[in-house]
Amino acid sequence: MNELEFNFGNPAAEPSAEGRFGAERMPLAARMRPRTLEEYCGQSHILAPGKLLRRAIDADNFSSIILSGPPGVGKTSLAELIANTTDAAFVRLSGVTSTVADIRREIVMAKERRSNARRRTILFVDEIHRFNRAQQDSLLPDVESGVVRLIGATTFNPTFYVVNALMSRSLNFQLEPLAREDIKKLLTNALTDERGFGKLKVELAPEAMEFFAEVCEGDGRRSLNALEMAVLSTPVAEDGVIHVDLAVAEESVQKKVLNYDDDAHYDTASAFIKSMRGSDPDAAVYYLAKMLHAGEDIRFIARRMVILASEDIGNADPRAITLATSAMQAVDLIGMPEARIILAQAATYLATAPKSNAAYMAINEALEDVQKNRVQPIPYALRDPHSAGGKANNHGKDYVYPHAVGGFAVQDYLSVPKKYYQVAGAGYEAKIKERLDYFAELRRAAAEKAAAGGENGSR
Repeated sequence: MNELEFNFGNPAAEPSAEGRFGAERMPLAARMRPRTLEEYCGQSHILAPGKLLRRAIDADNFSSIILSGPPGVGKTSLAELIANTTDAAFVRLSGVTSTVADIRREIVMAKERRSNARRRTILFVDEIHRFNRAQQDSLLPDVESGVVRLIGATTFNPTFYVVNALMSRSLNFQLEPLAREDIKKLLTNALTDERGFGKLKVELAPEAMEFFAEVCEGDGRRSLNALEMAVLSTPVAEDGVIHVDLAVAEESVQKKVLNYDDDAHYDTASAFIKSMRGSDPDAAVYYLAKMLHAGEDIRFIARRMVILASEDIGNADPRAITLATSAMQAVDLIGMPEARIILAQAATYLATAPKSNAAYMAINEALEDVQKNRVQPIPYALRDPHSAGGKANNHGKDYVYPHAVGGFAVQDYLSVPKKYYQVAGAGYEAKIKERLDYFAELRRAAAEKAAAGGENGSR
C-alpha cells in the first residue's frame, strides 16, 4: 500500500489520506493549530481578559516576550497568534539549527519590511536556550531599537539560559501543562473540525478520552499525536465508523513520557528528599517511581539517600547510614529493574526513621567558627608528645587516659566552652542525650570540687 493511502473499508469508496488531509500530510497537531485566541486552549492565567499578556496583545504594545514551559503547551501557537493578532510578519528561527548569519539576514529583511511596507516583524526563536551568549547578544541592538519584536520559547528556566540583557528587555511568562479539560477540548476539536477528522466518522470512547487526558501529562501535541495514531491505525467498522476504544488508545500512547528536563530533575529530587525528611513514605515512593520511570540514574538516587541518612537522621537512627550505603552498593551491582525494590526499601526506611540534624548543624557551626573566628589553640595535654618539639615542650604531659579511669576523664579538650552537638533526644539520640547529660554532671562536680579545693587552700 502506498504510504499516502489509508483506505478504510472499500478503496473505491474511501478517500485517500491525500484527499482527506492534503498532499503534505501534515501531522494532526500542526493542522489543528489555533487560528484565533478564542480557539487557543489553556494558559488562562496569562491570556484571560485583563491579564498582562492579553492586555499587551490587545493594545499591540510590547517589545519582546520570553515564553517558557514544558513541551506541547502552546508556545509556538501562541507566538503565531500574537503575530496574527498584531498583523506582524512572523519569522521563525530554531535555536538548534540557526546561526548568527541567519539572524543577521532576517534582521536585514525586517528593516526592509518596516521601511517599504510599514510592517513590523515578530522574530520567533524556538528553543532560544540553545543559542549561545554571542547569538543572544547579536539580537540585542535590533530588539532595543524595535527593528524586530523577539518572542523566545524555551522548555528550560530562562533565568539560567537567557542572557540578562534580553531578560530585562522582555516580558516573561511561564506556560503551564494543559489541564485535563483543555486536552479534552483539543481532542474534541480535532474530531469535529474539517482540518482534523471532521470529514470522517470517528467515535472516541469516553474512557479513551479520559485516558488521553490523563496520560499525556498536559502535553497537547502528544495527545493529538496519540489520537492521530489511534484513528489512522483503526479500520472502519461495518457501521462505517472508526471506533477508538480504551485498548486502542493505550496501544497508541505506548509508554507514558514524562516532562523530565533539568528543572524537573532537580524539582523531583528535591521533593523526594523533602518527603523522606518529612516522614512521608508514600510521597517518597511516588517521587521515586517518577524518577525511575523517567530514567533517572539510580546511583544518583542512592547517593542522595546516603546524604539524607546522615544529614536528616544522623544518630537518631545510626543504622540509617548503614542501610543507605548498602542500598547504594546493591543498586550499583544489581541494576534495574530489581534495583527499584532496594531503593523503595531504603526510601521507606529513611522516611519512617526518627529524625535529627544535630550532627549536620554541629559541623556547619564548627566550620563557620573555623572560617570566621580565631582558631582555638590545642590544649597542651592533647598535643602529640612524640615529635622533637613535643618532647621539648612537654606536650601531652597532663593527658589523662580515659580507659585508665573508668572510661571517662574530666579534662579540657577545646580551650573554650562551646557546644556544637545539640541533641534533641529523638530515637537513639535519647540515649546519647542521657550519656551527655551524665558527662556534663561529672564535669560540673569536678569543677565544683576544684573550686572548693582552691577556696580551702586560700584559707
